[in-house]
Amino acid sequence: MNLSKNLSLAEVTKSATAKRRGIANEPSVEHLENLKALSENIFQPVREEFMCPIFISSGYRSEALNEAIGGSKTSQHSKGEAFDLDADVYGVITNADIFNYITDRLDFDQCIWEFGTDSNPDWVHVSYKKEGKNRGQILKAVRVNGKTSYRTI
Repeated sequence: MNLSKNLSLAEVTKSATAKRRGIANEPSVEHLENLKALSENIFQPVREEFMCPIFISSGYRSEALNEAIGGSKTSQHSKGEAFDLDADVYGVITNADIFNYITDRLDFDQCIWEFGTDSNPDWVHVSYKKEGKNRGQILKAVRVNGKTSYRTI
């Protein structure tokens, strides 16, 4: 099943942890609708802008999977509202290119520069809400004393 022209459901539900631990990672009907909206409003415009593959390092996480990896109890990944994007694996564009495109051109709920350097994040976390107002919140994730901290950009 495709969520958008260039993104399949299998790509956003794939998880080595879920496979290894035998955890079902199947979205509900509501979560599937959220994934479609996220794919059509965020993923597909990014894919079409840069005309190259965009890797989803973390997509949908069932509640059980999210708990298994130690994710936030309020994670938008578990609602089908968030992807972690990583283009650096293909070497065509950078994660900074993706981050800047999203924050400059798209409607989004959160866009987070995840770790990395001042010139390029390790990956880009982006969320989109199908229902309600998207906040347009731009953050940078950093490690402080071994813990993740978020700073507004």
